[in-house]
Amino acid sequence: MTCASCVMRVEKSLKAVEGVQDATVNLATEKVSVTAAPSVGAAQLTAAVQKAGYDVETRDVALQIEGMTCASCVSRVEKALLKVPGVLSASVNLATERANIGAVTSVSDETLVAAIAKAGYNASPVTDISLPTQPARATPDWLPVAFGAGLTLPLVAPMLLQLFGIDWMLDGWVQLALATPVQFWLGARFYRAGWKALRAGSGNMDLLVALGTSAAFGLSAYLLLRHGQHGMPHLYFEASAAVITLVLLGKWLEARAKRHTTAALQALNELRPAVARVLRADVESELPIGLVRVGDLVRVRPGDRLPVDGEIVEGSSHVDEALITGESLPVAKSVGDHVTGGSVNAEGVLTLRTLAVGAETTLARIIRLVENAQAAKAPIQRVVDRVSAVFVPVVLGIALLTLLGWVLATGNWEQGLINAVAVLVIACPCALGLATPTAIMAGTGVAAQHGVLIKDAQSLEVAHSVDTVVFDKTGTLTVGRPTLVEVRGAPGVEETEVLSLSAALQRHSEHPLAHAVIERVRADRLPVPEARDTQALPGRGMQATVRGQRVTIGSNRLLGELGLEPGALGEQARRLEGEGCSISWLIRETDGANVLLGLLAFGDMIKATAKQAVDRLHALGIDTVLLTGDTRGSAQAVGQALGIRQIEAEVLPGDKADTVTRLRASGRTVAMVGDGINDAPALAAADVGIAMATGTDVAMETAGITLMRGDPTLVAASLDISRRTYATIKRGLFWAFIYNLVGIPLAAFGWLNPMMAGAAMALSSVSVVANALTLRRWQAR
Repeated sequence: MTCASCVMRVEKSLKAVEGVQDATVNLATEKVSVTAAPSVGAAQLTAAVQKAGYDVETRDVALQIEGMTCASCVSRVEKALLKVPGVLSASVNLATERANIGAVTSVSDETLVAAIAKAGYNASPVTDISLPTQPARATPDWLPVAFGAGLTLPLVAPMLLQLFGIDWMLDGWVQLALATPVQFWLGARFYRAGWKALRAGSGNMDLLVALGTSAAFGLSAYLLLRHGQHGMPHLYFEASAAVITLVLLGKWLEARAKRHTTAALQALNELRPAVARVLRADVESELPIGLVRVGDLVRVRPGDRLPVDGEIVEGSSHVDEALITGESLPVAKSVGDHVTGGSVNAEGVLTLRTLAVGAETTLARIIRLVENAQAAKAPIQRVVDRVSAVFVPVVLGIALLTLLGWVLATGNWEQGLINAVAVLVIACPCALGLATPTAIMAGTGVAAQHGVLIKDAQSLEVAHSVDTVVFDKTGTLTVGRPTLVEVRGAPGVEETEVLSLSAALQRHSEHPLAHAVIERVRADRLPVPEARDTQALPGRGMQATVRGQRVTIGSNRLLGELGLEPGALGEQARRLEGEGCSISWLIRETDGANVLLGLLAFGDMIKATAKQAVDRLHALGIDTVLLTGDTRGSAQAVGQALGIRQIEAEVLPGDKADTVTRLRASGRTVAMVGDGINDAPALAAADVGIAMATGTDVAMETAGITLMRGDPTLVAASLDISRRTYATIKRGLFWAFIYNLVGIPLAAFGWLNPMMAGAAMALSSVSVVANALTLRRWQAR
């Protein structure tokens, strides 16, 4: 804001929001004070300010949360955060136990932590790129499970022995002694968390377990105290103890399985070396990585990991980039090449000039992208969250109806209570909360291992429905730099002579076509004569004296200016131009007359894996489109070679997005693949943008998916991973729902005892996480 009229405009826009009574803007501090109804949220006020043409300063906060156990916990934490004035968005991930919050800058971390604490959970700010870590324990995490199993087994043993015709029962007071520590010591976590949920006015898995097991334990204690002196009554201590032990077992197995879903991110974190060998004033010293500065010279010995992103200034070697780009073979690197921190140096000693350190390195950005994608919430999960928000109250209602139904129908309140307990136990919504985030964590993790970076969960979900892939040509399907495709000599002139003279003219030129000629001459090991009096002919070519004669290389325009006809080379030139090649002519002045010596044809070579990439997409039932600003002849040649039938050629950079929009309007779900600045609008216009990391930063920032190496086969890989991940999410949600849809009626009608219900509930969570882990076996086809 710059003046009083700006203030008036912002105030007017804010007051137009329904529920806002007053708004005052201070021009000096650029702060806004708003009086509004409780229903008016920060997001509405922010939108009003933006509508007036101004931005609101915001920040992103990540918090680690302890104590969440199910999807209902996720919903409660999100609601608590969204009630904080100034919070614009809040997304909580059960699998990573993290909250990602968008808020205005005036909202402090302490305020957010306090809001979560009020909801019944502990939280702490995430200050570094790191995996969720569990606090160090004095005892192994399996010990409570083992202790619970040891106390519960004698209680369950009589039931197991009955299967073999052995009638044996523990004394009721012994059962009470065994069940009490399980109920009130091992089960204390459920009481604590359940009480916090109840105090916050909602329910969760812990509340269901606490209510169910307390009812079974309480009923058994009541029957023992009332009838214990008049024979052994039927007790249910084994049910309450077994449920708690099975839930603890399920949580332990679930935690172990969840650790596997973060294996890819853990592997990336482990690539970061802690120290670097830095050369300062010709002295090599080992420094912590945090003390390395941009511009420092860093020496990397054979077998070491590269500690920084840098440019090689001395030495050559092969570098293994497998865990960063997915490239299986080591890549040759020499002076002038850029290398990525975290890669492994093979046989040579390298000296690097540091280009990026810490959070700015490629590896750090990859970790951030993967972590953000794993923490993000897919659109399908929002539907699950809405279901989970009402799930616990509905289950409590069903349990009450079960109790009342049995009492009214049979008069057996004891059996009614046990069946109600079974309903409470089997209905815990843990699996619902885990199905989507664990699949996304596993899917994005395996994608990163294969060189595919997925920026957010929405891109991952949308990509599964892509039916059309639009490819940019240059740098995406082709190498992106000119290559000498063909050399032809005029009658009586050797091709080697044409090459040698062309190289002599262009030896010191920086033009891309000159580089292509020099590369070919080096590859063929041809002698290059000296050139003198070199002169550039702007827009037409170059001229120099070679072996005492004036030699010129240039374009069709230069050929016309000199009044030369292509003669026998004309038909070949037209054919090559029809295939999209650029033609250069070599001319020599002999006895005052210009003589045509030959032609050189330059083209952008198709990438070796481009045909395979298109074939894989077609095998997946996906149509392909070639979109390029190049000539139709060049586009047709590439399209024909690759099997792409729909070709959009000679498209201006500004019109590429319009072409993508038109394809979407026809009902297609479109992925755009590109690598240049001119591709950015089209990447943004597509349902899913896929950028090559070998291209520009603008393209990568715009795209939802980044391919870490310039291999077009990764396009099919990324879409296949998306399809597999989405199928895994749906399968996980199916099992999560089916356990409840089948289990609740069985429990209500007395066909499922509490112990079996506890086992089924634990199995549901473990099976959902195990289902997500199947993605780790994905391999590119």
